[in-house]
Amino acid sequence: MINYEENIEVRGARVHNLKNIDVTIPREKLVVITGLSGSGKSSLAFDTIYAEGQRRYIETFSAYARQFLGGLERPEVDKIDGLSPVIAIEQKTTSKSPRSTVGTITEVYDFLRLLFARAGDAYSYVTGKKMVSYSDAQIKELILESYTDSKINILAPVIKSRKGHYRELFEQIGKQGFVKVRIDGEITDITKGMKVDRYKTHDIEIVIDRLKVGQGADFDKRLMESINTAMYSGENVMMVLEEGEKEPRYFSRDLMCPESGISYPTPEPNTFSFNSPKGMCPECNGLGHVYQVNEQKLIPNDKLSIKSGGIAPLGEYKRSWAFKQLETIAQRYNFELDTPIADIPKNALEIILNGGKESFSVNSKTLGVKRDYKIDYEGISNFIKSQFNEANSTSIKRWAKDFMDKTTCPTCGGARLKKESLYFKVDGKNIGELAHMDIVELATFFKELEATLEGNQKKIAEEIVKEIRTRLQFLLDVGLDYLSLNRGSKTLSGGEAQRIRLATQIGSQLVGVLYILDEPSIGLHQRDNERLINSLVSLRDIGNSVIVVEHDKDMILAADHVIDIGPRAGKHGGEIISEGPPSELDQHQTLTAQYLNGSKEIAVPKNRRKGTGKNITLSGCTGNNLKNITVKFPLGKMIGVTGVSGSGKSTLINETLYPIMNAHYFNGVKKPMPYKKITGLQHIDKVIDINQSPIGRTPRSNPATYTGVFSEIRSLFAKTTEATIRGYKPGRFSFNVAGGRCETCMGGGLKVIEMNFLPDVYVECETCHGKRFNRETLEIRYKGKSIADVLEMTINEAVDFFENIPKIHRKLKTIKDVGLGYISLGQQSTTLSGGEAQRVKLATELSKRDTGNTFYILDEPTTGLHFEDIRVLMEVLNKLVDKGNTVLVIEHNLDVIKMVDHVIDIGYEGGKGGGQVIAEGTPEQVAKNTKSHTARFLKNELEETKKIIAKAV
Repeated sequence: MINYEENIEVRGARVHNLKNIDVTIPREKLVVITGLSGSGKSSLAFDTIYAEGQRRYIETFSAYARQFLGGLERPEVDKIDGLSPVIAIEQKTTSKSPRSTVGTITEVYDFLRLLFARAGDAYSYVTGKKMVSYSDAQIKELILESYTDSKINILAPVIKSRKGHYRELFEQIGKQGFVKVRIDGEITDITKGMKVDRYKTHDIEIVIDRLKVGQGADFDKRLMESINTAMYSGENVMMVLEEGEKEPRYFSRDLMCPESGISYPTPEPNTFSFNSPKGMCPECNGLGHVYQVNEQKLIPNDKLSIKSGGIAPLGEYKRSWAFKQLETIAQRYNFELDTPIADIPKNALEIILNGGKESFSVNSKTLGVKRDYKIDYEGISNFIKSQFNEANSTSIKRWAKDFMDKTTCPTCGGARLKKESLYFKVDGKNIGELAHMDIVELATFFKELEATLEGNQKKIAEEIVKEIRTRLQFLLDVGLDYLSLNRGSKTLSGGEAQRIRLATQIGSQLVGVLYILDEPSIGLHQRDNERLINSLVSLRDIGNSVIVVEHDKDMILAADHVIDIGPRAGKHGGEIISEGPPSELDQHQTLTAQYLNGSKEIAVPKNRRKGTGKNITLSGCTGNNLKNITVKFPLGKMIGVTGVSGSGKSTLINETLYPIMNAHYFNGVKKPMPYKKITGLQHIDKVIDINQSPIGRTPRSNPATYTGVFSEIRSLFAKTTEATIRGYKPGRFSFNVAGGRCETCMGGGLKVIEMNFLPDVYVECETCHGKRFNRETLEIRYKGKSIADVLEMTINEAVDFFENIPKIHRKLKTIKDVGLGYISLGQQSTTLSGGEAQRVKLATELSKRDTGNTFYILDEPTTGLHFEDIRVLMEVLNKLVDKGNTVLVIEHNLDVIKMVDHVIDIGYEGGKGGGQVIAEGTPEQVAKNTKSHTARFLKNELEETKKIIAKAV
């Protein structure tokens, strides 16, 4: 056994806000790093340990190879000892390509393709019969057996049900030395200049040979030669026709239907790949969906006339070629461009939308002569389609896409593959059906598969099925039983994507690796937490070191070693405030310890709000796995939507409720999932959705620009006396446009010095010293501070500084209220932690004026938040509800669930087993439910809280 060092020693880490810390992390243990959001956990785990591991790996390449990889900066740390190869499993690493699916990331789909190519049975898409394929020797035997002493014609099919006169084809056949052909069932001699009716469909076969079936070596030789020639001319298909018979019998080297004669090429793994031209559906190119023009988007209001902009893509009347065309059509169909679209004749509207060609003449009233007109019109619908498919510019494509809807591909029904590929089956199922199944169902299918396979097929499939089963088991172990293989990786939440990568890593069975995970429990129900922890423990037990950045109570208690970073966040954090096994946490008076031992807690409200008594009722929801459910959302309360992962929470809220509300209040165009009706929308006057998508990921984006407060600050600076005298506009104070910014560093504050063969070095710009603006701009001051000084202020300082300017003060106050008082206004968005970015986004939405009638939807707002951060966040949300607004939270975190007024629990399981409302009411009422998984954990949580209160009293 190799004797590794016992620990990973980090000395003098100073990345971001780390205060020159030394830390010792035991190897081959499960280590949890916890602390407030923004205290420096990710800086230690990812930006120090992982970055150094990566850098050392890249250092092993030759200088030549390194120049293509781009150098990695050395993190600010004195030294790290005992580091093994590092694999980071972060939240934001999945591909956003529409071609990437759960099946392709986990490689299960690759094994499925191999299984179908090697052990699948092919069926004919015409007759549904099993396809057969023969070798030449088998064909010879079959002919000898079936046609003993009969006269037969050996035919090679060249044309199958196609139109044309085929004169050249007959000439070519004649040149090859053949004298007869069979046209539409009749055998005729080839004559000079011979052709057939070009407007009818024909079947044409070459008569290769006519012979009487007998015995002997000479006959065998002749038959084999004829079979070879027929296979060559007929592209691996031939026919045998007995004299006097009408129906020939087909034989093929490839897979072929014995009745209709259609044949498939020999299957290969990429016959089943939707990313290869050999397997993809030709209509949707393997994406499973197509974009179709939506006529309602073209003509949103048919009361308007064409002249006043009734056709959205064309807009109002202008003297242009497009309107000239429409005037011609109007003349032909006797209507005016001032006529409301609803009154235009149907056939004219058909031509306007879908195009047409025709000529007509009109008697000119003024001149008394006939004038000829020609309509050759592409149609608005076709024009938009062609722009979407062929335009080179992204903005034109985006413009065209606004008038289109994404619909399931009509050819492959969303299976992504061409027709032939879907007629290969294993145990009666094609690969598309297997990719649609939940992983639980798929695992059961493969468990039972071995019993049904026989003979050769069993031998071939054995190894492949074993691989598939182990991989599916790992996905089940991390709680992803409700996903299906064809689920696009774009639609996965951060936690799901991470757990898929975790399953893939466990599947690789590496040893001696250091894994670093970033909050893998996001989006995971308490019930599945145990499975996740067991997966991490099994990674550790085979000999790996596992470091997890996590706030989850169960995970902290299951760890071998806990490192707590604090004491506060940002500038006030970055120190190690306790380390050791979880049992020793109580000895330290840290925030984490206080929440774990119950001396501090997020209190359960004494009484639940009654609400306004009004409801929004959504009925008949059937999207994805929802089972025709009806849900009431009581207004004026805080509502929690809970349920195990994959039970249908996001489908109900993000894909049904929000698009309906958005379309109602703001004319949003996203199509909601199917539902029957919704009532009560009149009680609310706007909806605000705060989801998981990241905020700007460029160094030029910062909290001030993202929340929009920077525009207000710039306007304020532009109004100062000095700025007015100089004629400066707000744009002068932007570091993104020429004028006010420092031109040396283009307003970045840093300059990149490119070093060949070494990582690029960032140095402070020598002209502006990192201030981002030029000297003239910095001379403008407000209350003694320049615009650069304002960007360097922390939010706490800025709140006091701008307290007399309500517009600015309100936005900054919200950022402070969500617990981000420590970040500076100009801090680059790229350096914000996940939890911080989520709250900047939250603050931006919360700072919009609420009407006392606003409906807020928050999707897992506790992502990346420590217990203390959750307490602060809940205070903000409670204030909103106290003003009469409604806040709906999709959440797994029990600290949030126990504080809401109304819980809607969806279950029972994930995937097919979910999609029903199983409990609703106050947390106390829901906790009494015996079947709900959430209720079980909620009950314990409420009892714990009671015990703590009793202790305190």
